Parts: sequence; structure tokens; C-alpha cells
Amino acid sequence: MLRRLLTQTSSPRRLLSSKTPFFSKPSLSPFSSLPSSPDPPSSASSHVEESGSSAAAGTTISVDRSALFNPPDHSHEPTPDSELVKHLKSVIKFRGGPISVAEYMEEVLTNPRSGYYMNRDVFGAQGDFITSPEVSQMFGEMIGVWTVCLWEQMGKPERVNLIELGPGRGTLMVDLLRGTSKFRNFTESLHIHLVECSPALQKLQHQNLKCTDESSSEKKAISSLAGTPVHWHSTLEEVPSGVPTIIIAHEFYDALPVHQFQKSPRGWCEKMVDVGEDSQFRFVLSPQPTPAALYLVKRSTWATPEEREKLEHVEISPKSMDLTQEIAKRIGSDGGGALIIDYGKDGIISDSLQAIREHKFVNILDDPGSADLSAYVDFPSIKHSAEEASENVSVHGPMTQSQFLGSLGINFRVDALLQNCDDEQAESLRSGYWRLVGDGEAPFWEGPDEQTPIGMGERYLAMAIVNRNQGTPAPFQ
Repeated sequence: MLRRLLTQTSSPRRLLSSKTPFFSKPSLSPFSSLPSSPDPPSSASSHVEESGSSAAAGTTISVDRSALFNPPDHSHEPTPDSELVKHLKSVIKFRGGPISVAEYMEEVLTNPRSGYYMNRDVFGAQGDFITSPEVSQMFGEMIGVWTVCLWEQMGKPERVNLIELGPGRGTLMVDLLRGTSKFRNFTESLHIHLVECSPALQKLQHQNLKCTDESSSEKKAISSLAGTPVHWHSTLEEVPSGVPTIIIAHEFYDALPVHQFQKSPRGWCEKMVDVGEDSQFRFVLSPQPTPAALYLVKRSTWATPEEREKLEHVEISPKSMDLTQEIAKRIGSDGGGALIIDYGKDGIISDSLQAIREHKFVNILDDPGSADLSAYVDFPSIKHSAEEASENVSVHGPMTQSQFLGSLGINFRVDALLQNCDDEQAESLRSGYWRLVGDGEAPFWEGPDEQTPIGMGERYLAMAIVNRNQGTPAPFQ
């Protein structure tokens, strides 16, 4: 069956002392400030001094920013505040103090009026970043292979809810449907549910899936690609349950808000966003434990003593934990599985939050709403959250994207496509293939240096959560 999927002909498409207590007694000192909107230095780490009466004089804290690139120089000269900047400043003023990094991140990305994702297409060469589905049609086709294999393990149910979280332009789903079109029993069983909060992206997905609206009050349409009903929802909770379910979360978890904690002489303090005397955003440390501390304590119980010993910073994502538990409960009761592919680590995350604008790393606090914010995905946290939520699910992985796609047969697929394309398409296919499964710069590239394909195969990880009764999913056997 895998070979049938891979070799069916179709034209290629363009392509953070461990003895420091987690929390000490609350300090009455004001918020400890960090350098306002710091730029990542050229060295792998730097030192910043903590101000405030509770900090020992001369105490320094090492900040590991090795995962970030140097952003271009930027200016803090007074400029008119954008609508989102005004909103963020008003929230901080109303609260009488700073907001968490997580709240800042959520507002920047999904504020209904001026959030980064809400009113424009941010993907592709003309956007701020490129995702795997935009690199090559083969990515969506391989996800199609995985869904068909899982559907067969589920017993080929006559109706399946196929849910994609954060579908972007809809490119992955388009390639999935096209790649599985010859498996009519599979495509006829599908009811597609796209979880998307951006009205602008919903319209783009509708267009790319070639949908026609039904005369109904529901937000539902039919995709002419496979005659499949398509529904749109703002959250996963809105998707009907009680039906076998397959969930795809590709580059979704990395955009979920993260809380950042930093070790200080007072114990672990949450990093917050405040407005300085110069009216610019700056990072400060909370003077006392915050609600997110409960998740920090929980996450620490999943870390090894060796991991805890080395940490100076910790990033946690309560929303990721909660979402995973919801997914696990649904799969445990309804059957099916979820596939999560994202860039991250098979370990606790230190300091990874970054901002990307026009394919370049920029300062996190600069011009909020104009750049994408994302953070490494904590895959062990996903695994523990799922297993804690339901005893009826099993978690497999993570494995690298290169291993995942290779085991599903992407090599066979690229060979088949190369038999039916011209020289320009062949170059695009080879470049796309390397970016999906390679590591580092492509050794075969002879074009301009700035266009050298960079492999994502080792930086991206894949994990599956499935109903325990279905056995081990491909290719995690």
C-alpha cells in the first residue's frame, strides 16, 4: 500500500546553584528589571545584572542565547505607537504592573484587531517564514501516507474527523487530499475540520481547497478536490467529538504562548514584560510567585536531576500541556491518533523564544505584531501531558523529521516525481527534498549562496499520540 501511495504519478508542484529553591518567600522589592529589549550578543552567552533591593550587589546571571541569531540594528527613536502597542501599554497600565511573556506573545500573535496572524498571509517567500508544506508537495503527500496507514489501523471507519490545527494556507491539506485521491474509501470517510482563528487565513484555505459553500448556517463547505466536507472552527473544543479522529498539528505548538522563568538569588522568578521610563517595552522579573509557577513545578518533576542542575532559565507552555490533554482525552475515548511535527527538543527548554520578520531574526520586543514569535516545542512535556490525561493512549517518538519522512518512503516519492519533470522542476524537487530531510547546507547547491537550501530534517521532530487499542503507528514500530 505504501508503494502504491508513493509511486502514483502526478505532476510536481512549484514549488534554560540547582539548590536554589523553586520559590523563596515573596520579596517586597519592586520588579527586578532586565536590560530593556536586549539584543542577542555575538557570543554564545552574556551576563545581565539584576537590579532591586533583593538582589545581591554585583550578582550576575548568565543568559544563554546561543539558539538566537543577531538581529539587525534597530532604533528606539520615538515613533507613533501602533494600535497593538497602545493596547499592550494600556493593559500593563491597567494591571498596575507587567504582563507575562505568554500574555505578550498571545496578544502579539492573535489579538483580534492587530495580531500578527489575523489579517494577512505570513507564509511563503513573500511572507516572514516558510513552512514544510510550502517547501515541497512531498511533505503533504507523506502526511497523507501516514493518515491512510493510521486509518487502516483504526479499522477503516466509514466516518473520520480529520482535524488540522493551524492549517496556514491550507497547503498541507491540499497535498494530502491530492496524494490520497485514489483511495476513495479513505477520502469518502473524511470530514475535514480546520482549527483556524485568523479570518484572513480561513479565506485563503477556502480558496486553496477549492471549496464551495453550502446553504447552511454552519461554517461548512465542500472541497472539490475530493468532494469532502470542510468545517472551520476557532478552537479544538468546537470540533464535534464522538467520531474516530485523526489530528495533524504541524508547526502549531511552536506558536503557543510560553512562560519564561529565570533563576535569581530569590529563587525562580517569572520573566515579565513591562514599560520602562522611556516608554519602551522591557523585560523584568516578578517579585513573587505567579500562577504559572504551578506548571513550572509540574514540569520540573518530569525533568531529570541532571537537567535541573544545569538550568538557569526554563520555558514552559501551559497551553501546550492543556491542549495535549484535550487531544489525548479525545483520542482515548473516540479512537484515532494525532501527529505532531515541530522544531523543538527531546528535553526541557531553556531560552528559545525568537522573533522572525522577513526571514530574519529580530528583537522580540521591537514593533510587536510585525514579526512572528515562536519557541522550541518541549516534546517530553507533550508526552507526559498525554499519558497523564488518558490511560487509553500511547505516545510514540519523538523521532527526527528526516527519519519520519524517510521511513514513510519519501525517497521513493522523489524518484517517482523526477521521472516526470523538466530540469527546473527537478532542481526544485531536489532542493525541497533536502530542506525536508537534510541537515545543514545542501552539498549539491551551485546557485547563489543566499539561496542555499538549509535542511530541517534534524531540527524538526515528529511524535504520535494514538489510541492504545490500535497498536504502534507507522513509522514508529
